[in-house]
Amino acid sequence: MPTTPRRRFLRYLAASPALCTTGIATSLAGSGWEDGQDDFLIDAPEDALDVFDFHTRAKKMLPPAHYGYLATGTDGNETLHANRTAFGEFYLRPRRMVDTLRIETSGELLDTTLDSPILLAPIGSHNAFHADGELAVARATRSRRSLMMLSNVATRSLEDVIAARGAPAWQQLYPVGEWSVTEKILRRAERAGAPVVVLTVDLNGDSNRVMLGRYVRRDERNCDACHSDDRGSYFDRRPMYHGTGATLDGRAVVAGMTWDFVARLKESTSMKVVVKGIVTADDADACVRYGADAVYVSNHGGRAEASGRGAIASLPEVVAAVNGRVPVIFDSGVRRGTDVFKALALGADAVSIGRPYIWGLAAFGQAGVEAVIDMLNAEFRMVMSQMGAPTIADIRREHVGA
Repeated sequence: MPTTPRRRFLRYLAASPALCTTGIATSLAGSGWEDGQDDFLIDAPEDALDVFDFHTRAKKMLPPAHYGYLATGTDGNETLHANRTAFGEFYLRPRRMVDTLRIETSGELLDTTLDSPILLAPIGSHNAFHADGELAVARATRSRRSLMMLSNVATRSLEDVIAARGAPAWQQLYPVGEWSVTEKILRRAERAGAPVVVLTVDLNGDSNRVMLGRYVRRDERNCDACHSDDRGSYFDRRPMYHGTGATLDGRAVVAGMTWDFVARLKESTSMKVVVKGIVTADDADACVRYGADAVYVSNHGGRAEASGRGAIASLPEVVAAVNGRVPVIFDSGVRRGTDVFKALALGADAVSIGRPYIWGLAAFGQAGVEAVIDMLNAEFRMVMSQMGAPTIADIRREHVGA
């Protein structure tokens, strides 16, 4: 059966009451379905039913090592899986008889106007997933008026990304041992027009990415073509470190980073400072006390520490500790409009996606990223309507139970 007619047929089945009384429901919702493990590949972005359809295609198209880099968690992927299962610990409480004829998702975050609270989180090495890399993502965020955060280990420069976006991007920061490296990155980001720097604090030590190692073993390519010493050091292949003097020896020294680093960052830049990787109330309070302009709840998509705790479970205590003093951003495990709604109801001011837009990039380039953004925004608007919350301000804690 051709893909498009088949899609229509599946949509018909999904809407049919008969589905609930047959074995079809079990087969469509069987184990592994959320990982996109079904029996067909979409041929075009518009064929997708959810973001997992992009995952299925991306997995088929990417070299094993590149897919493993994207998919991996730590140890046995306990935190990676917890990021999804933890969303299931919260249920939605819809309100009826509310006028939701007009749904409004716009807002403001750190002096940045948003059409939607769904942002694109920083992910490194986009060229590993598509030849156009970060430029394809930048063009997609331009067409969809979405906010983009650029990884410090991107394969394209901030200047090129901002040119492709036609608007500023936020600059993520992985500091190294030498403060002079950080200072050069800050000056460059300021000159390029970045209004915000996103300091990532949850990779101070190494992480045990077992799944990545297993996929690397499956890859039969000669990876020296891209990763040999002949092409320079790790930092030589990362444009935002060019001219900074960063060395691999200095990379591990970030384990010595303390809260004083946040204070020093605030004193050293005109950009607003966001601290990313916060999962406890004590650290959230410290962020605010040391001058952070926003707190970013994240466990690095389950690829930093093997805590076994889903990031959404961390959100309520962080929100309580921040107590409205600064905005709270959330990511890790977001795959559906319901996830976005739950995070906002639990107190987040904005929600970032990571792997889903890279699945779209790997599957269809810019068009795939645009389709993922469109899909999640459409799902989110639908959930707002279902929950009786016509504006972002109407999304409240009582919309979620546990």
